Amino acid sequence: MPDTPPVTLRDVQDAAARIKGVAHRTPVLRSRTLDELVGAEVFLKCENLQRVGAFKFRGAYNAASRLSAAQLAKGIAAYSSGNHAQAVALAARELGTTAVIVMPEDSPRAKLEATAGYGAEIVTYDRYTGDRVAIGEALAAERGLALIPPYEHPHVIAGQGTAALELIEEAGELDALVVPVGGGGLIAGSATAAKGLLPGIRVVGVEPEAGDDTKRSLAAGHRVSVPVPRTIADGQAADIPGELTFSLNQRLVDDISLVGDDQIGDAMRFAFERLKTVLEPSGASGLAALLAHRVAPLPRRIGVVLSGGNVGAERFAEIVAG
Repeated sequence: MPDTPPVTLRDVQDAAARIKGVAHRTPVLRSRTLDELVGAEVFLKCENLQRVGAFKFRGAYNAASRLSAAQLAKGIAAYSSGNHAQAVALAARELGTTAVIVMPEDSPRAKLEATAGYGAEIVTYDRYTGDRVAIGEALAAERGLALIPPYEHPHVIAGQGTAALELIEEAGELDALVVPVGGGGLIAGSATAAKGLLPGIRVVGVEPEAGDDTKRSLAAGHRVSVPVPRTIADGQAADIPGELTFSLNQRLVDDISLVGDDQIGDAMRFAFERLKTVLEPSGASGLAALLAHRVAPLPRRIGVVLSGGNVGAERFAEIVAG
């Protein structure tokens, strides 16, 4: 690994200045009931209340806003299962340009409709047989678009890290930070910010049991591919960590916990009934790990990133009803 990491605390702080007044500074939620169930003080960073309903807007806007005027005139491309799609579409609209998004044909309807609603052109593919990276790169090259990937980009990673930066600024010193893991951009940025501010903090990622590619990769010391995960947590259905994100997470992530779909559903139900907040499955996985006592040893003060809340009413009702 190189001596100088590709993303630093200064990069995250620069991103925070760039997105200020454009991205929401989301609230930090507390719950005495949750503290008692977990046995620790828990601070929940509500990125489900971010613009587009997920943390992804932070990184998308940070990256898109750095493009030249000439490139913005040509447009932006991205590939995503849904939240990054919406984030790039909104960032493009905010910056006065256009976006073309490659999305799985089985993306949740709510995410497809929201992405289109922000004005993006959508190109669909089969996530189990198609290569979204190849499709996105070919599309961008053909049309002269700037490709902003969902996590393999230093400006995207730095932008995502601003969620942890804000959490620590508001909650104060934390013993641990629990973050959902898909491609690894959120945890890479969050860990960069957290360990830059609090060198002794423990950073714990959470993956669905069906998609434990990062856990396997960290154990092996190199990137390991798994079959495309079939999980309710569609935002975490990555089959292999990104090269850039993995290089950071090898340095900074202390552990990966796994949760099942049933535990994710239980966490969504708890968030709705007791915290009065709506989470999508991926957004609830960090909370699920705490409620299922999958974070050990248990720290005294824990921050958790609730990464998103983009789930349709029918799907939400189906999951929380069991």
